Amino acid sequence: MTNQEAAPGAGGGHGGGCAFEGCCGRRRGSVRLIDARMPELARCLTLFQHVQAVTGGPAARIDQAGSYAVPTVRGEAFALTPGAITLRLDGVASAAVARDEETGSVAVRLFDADGATAHQGRLLSEGDRLLSGLAGTVAPGALRDEPGPAPGVPGWEDGDQLAQLDAILADGGAARRAAFHRYRGEHRPIGAELVPAVLDHVCSVGLPVGVAVFAPAAVQVCGGRVHVTERTVGGRVFAAVADSSVEIDLTRVRGCHLVRSAAAHGPTSAIELDDEDGRCVAVLTQFGIVEERVHTAWEHLAASLPDA
Repeated sequence: MTNQEAAPGAGGGHGGGCAFEGCCGRRRGSVRLIDARMPELARCLTLFQHVQAVTGGPAARIDQAGSYAVPTVRGEAFALTPGAITLRLDGVASAAVARDEETGSVAVRLFDADGATAHQGRLLSEGDRLLSGLAGTVAPGALRDEPGPAPGVPGWEDGDQLAQLDAILADGGAARRAAFHRYRGEHRPIGAELVPAVLDHVCSVGLPVGVAVFAPAAVQVCGGRVHVTERTVGGRVFAAVADSSVEIDLTRVRGCHLVRSAAAHGPTSAIELDDEDGRCVAVLTQFGIVEERVHTAWEHLAASLPDA
């Protein structure tokens, strides 16, 4: 079975770029389709201990090495697991284990219904590459009759932080953004050019921050202190956040909003970045339970950001 025959995402669907190493190449390799349903997929991912996990697209990308926390799906409870690769999924239509015959590298790839790559986990150890053979194989088309994700997310208009996250995960947040006048929480547009300054500030004062990066059918989340930031002449912003590397291409960001919603410590602000199609590609916020001083400092920073 060739890479082009079996990999649903090999044909593209990345919207002008690809965040995934080796995804669009023409190297010789083999691909095995595996069960993309939960909890079978969760059992497969959590087998691996040494993974380089990538989620994102042309506008934003997150890259983290480590092992997987148990992934969740839209509608379930959610918690950011420090030090672990944290995924939340919705609408993963197929999954595959791909081996490059020239290099011997092995990766697990998740795809949405359109064949776009939602997430890639490159297996870094020989032990994990051997374990990948334990993933159950399914025949092409075997899962096509599975019901797809429910359209939209009811209740986001007055929902909490998780409701906002899930509304974005459902369709990139396009439906939510189109009807954002119905949102009952505080929200206002801000300039995307403020993002590098925000990252520089939290880095300099040691303020932890959470980052979520979205791709079709998946969001990967990290959180912790920002160790270093960098901005290129071409408009790309890099930040090392805890154990993750986050990259944002500001030239592809067409909108930026500051949104407040209910969370563990009360109303919590989130900086949401949208691409040219109105889909949210990244969120900066405080996830879950953090120290009160951290929440207070983050809210003071958010309040200081001027309107667009």
